[in-house]
Amino acid sequence: MKNYLKIIFLIFIFIHNGLTNAESILIQNVTIFDGKTNNPYVGNVLIKDNKISRVSSSNMRGDKVIDATGKILTPGIIATDTDIGIVEIGALSVTRDDSSDLYQIGFSIYDAFNPNSVLIPWNRSNGITSVMTLPQNTDSPIGGLGSFFVLDSNLEITGIKDNVMIGRVGGSGGESRSETFSIMEDLLEFASSIDSKDIESYQDAADLIDDSPIAETMELHPRDLKALYRLINDDLPLIIKANRASDILKLIKIKEKYDLNLIIMGAQEAGLVANKISESDIPLIINPINNIPESFDELAANIELAGNLERMGITLMFNAPRSHNYHLIRQGAGVAVANGMSYEGALKAITLSPVEIFNLGDRGQIVQGNIADLIIWDPKSEKTIMSSTQQSVIDYNVFEGIKVKGLPRFTLSRGRLAAEEGKVLASPGDGAVSYTHLTLPTKA
Repeated sequence: MKNYLKIIFLIFIFIHNGLTNAESILIQNVTIFDGKTNNPYVGNVLIKDNKISRVSSSNMRGDKVIDATGKILTPGIIATDTDIGIVEIGALSVTRDDSSDLYQIGFSIYDAFNPNSVLIPWNRSNGITSVMTLPQNTDSPIGGLGSFFVLDSNLEITGIKDNVMIGRVGGSGGESRSETFSIMEDLLEFASSIDSKDIESYQDAADLIDDSPIAETMELHPRDLKALYRLINDDLPLIIKANRASDILKLIKIKEKYDLNLIIMGAQEAGLVANKISESDIPLIINPINNIPESFDELAANIELAGNLERMGITLMFNAPRSHNYHLIRQGAGVAVANGMSYEGALKAITLSPVEIFNLGDRGQIVQGNIADLIIWDPKSEKTIMSSTQQSVIDYNVFEGIKVKGLPRFTLSRGRLAAEEGKVLASPGDGAVSYTHLTLPTKA
């Protein structure tokens, strides 16, 4: 009986600890860009129990030692605006879990997330340690709940559920811009009137929908009302896709009227109204590579946008075109630096800023006590771009044969060495117990 109890206890420990390493890891002699100070320095980082145990220039001991002389250590990259885990092949509908026909506002992608997605190891080995996965916008101007996920190969999802809402104005929404804003304000006005007692039960929420013209017209469900309530009362971040300067000004007024935790994504004409954005303290998610207008909403697109906005004191985060290759976000950061943004600001845009804006916990900086999502970069490492090694459905690459320098060498996810030299070390299901590997003792 005692033996059975021991087995059960061990199973509990394995499940509880997930990816926790039994051994400590020491990264020594590495140039540290900690995301806290503006000056890099050479030091040692000790990792234990998923976290950064110590950062020091003094000698330390670890069970596993990585000599990173000449290498660079940064926090792991956080990619915003991805569909990782909910879309495998964009053109194949059976692999998509990013949209809903029923819920317009309360649609959540969290339970559909696939931690075993084939896209995760590819991006993780290229420096992405966590992502903000967002659904497609619904038929409503605001609607759809995104979540934060750690890319750790744990079959039990590791992340923060429904911590952001998505919306849009302009672009290819179908209805007129005026109608979009009208519906948005009507929904927010309705949300402001919802009391917690109104949504205590399914029937209470259903009755409220019947009494509200906008809720009935939009064919909302009780789940939608709960999401609207959070938007107004729980400071739920709301990401609105908008590029036109006039749309941004309108969104600023809406933010102030309803006291929203607003983030604007796209914002290609933000430079025209940077003063207003700065005064309103609205963070932006931009693609710093965009400099050619793709629509009439982006006529003021500018390759120097990131640097100009940084100098205005605007908080920035970066995204990349939705594709399998979200690691290109680091390319965007490089382009931003090449066109006037500070190195520290660009690093913050893909590490600490998402943590602060979306309240993602103790990560984004290399400091004692933080979660050990880390990347070791080799500034001298080179590779040749080839279509044969790209993650794409096409068989060519316009950059074929070009050599690039400066590549990730090690990726650590929650203190575990998950990738080395482009090779994935973590196995699918790491952190989950496989009962088939347990041998129970026979009774005496």
